[in-house]
Amino acid sequence: MSGKSNLKEVAFLFFKLGSIAFGGPAAHIAMMEDEVVKKRKWMTQEHFLDLMGATNLIPGPNSTEMTMHCGYERAGWKGLFVAGFCFIFPAVIITAFFAWGYQEYGKLPEVTPFIYGIKPAVIAIIAMAAYRLGKKAVKSTQLAVLGAVALVACFFGVNEIIVLFGCGFLALILYFFTQKNSHLSVFLPLLWMQEIPLTKITNFKIGLTFLKIGAILYGSGYVLFAFLDAELVGNGWLSRQELIDAVAIGQITPGPVLSTATFIGWQMNGLEGALVATLGIFLPSFLFVLLLNPIIPKMRKSKPVGKFLDGVNVAAVALIVAVCFAIGKETIMDGRTLIITLASFAVVFFFKKVNNGLIVLGGAILGYFLSLF
Repeated sequence: MSGKSNLKEVAFLFFKLGSIAFGGPAAHIAMMEDEVVKKRKWMTQEHFLDLMGATNLIPGPNSTEMTMHCGYERAGWKGLFVAGFCFIFPAVIITAFFAWGYQEYGKLPEVTPFIYGIKPAVIAIIAMAAYRLGKKAVKSTQLAVLGAVALVACFFGVNEIIVLFGCGFLALILYFFTQKNSHLSVFLPLLWMQEIPLTKITNFKIGLTFLKIGAILYGSGYVLFAFLDAELVGNGWLSRQELIDAVAIGQITPGPVLSTATFIGWQMNGLEGALVATLGIFLPSFLFVLLLNPIIPKMRKSKPVGKFLDGVNVAAVALIVAVCFAIGKETIMDGRTLIITLASFAVVFFFKKVNNGLIVLGGAILGYFLSLF
């Protein structure tokens, strides 16, 4: 297939995922794994796991960075930018529409009946991805034990970055205990950024603030909201109610939760504020992935670094399982949501060729009708 055809394929796939990928990073990665590994066979399950593990170790939105990795694998550096842009674009446009309406009318539309069944359906998609990736990640009894420890740590609220690095280093230590005369030289780049003194809102300051957040942000969407609270509410740029409404928009729109930046930027400085905030928060991810992707195969070739990656990978799968439980705990609240969840599990595990987009759509339709009763 030609390079131009590959780019078109990348653009179509990630625009589609950006339009239907509800449920947060774990759900996004589950859908990606299904599309690029199982259906299209762009890469092996092992390499997908390595990309996922390495992505968890750098700042930025994990699922968005995974789209860039997948695009790079299929169509080089152009594919990286096309995949990232196409995945982000639908969420940004939808969020911008909400931001305009919010500024005009001062409230969010009532969309609960339409998203009632989406999260229960997404639980099944995440569970299937965790099952498939787990089969590849758990290569030994040692890694199975590390995965179990990581899962328990997640349930006890240990920070996900500590879990990932901790499992990686434990795997590395265990490797050295079983090897003689082993040497390891690992370089971990550290990013340090000074606090930006904020006085008044300008597009330059908005862009610079979101650039800083995008460059140092680790962890889940909840960590993002803590950053936004400190940077924006703390400096009087945004009211806490506006931040809460921005959080709600991030939850009800498909694609990356960082599109919240579009909504916030619009509230601060209209369309121009939305554009610079969006560009600022996503730009570091493109640069990080561009630098990281070519060295991952070299990392895998080094036995010690490979062992470290194995530990990170099994911890990453444990994080996905923990997210699945967390979503289930907050979503399955009554008989109706339980019905949607069980129906989605049946479709995912017994009718494996059904497209994830149809599962999400089916969950939404079933949820809408059940919410009427």
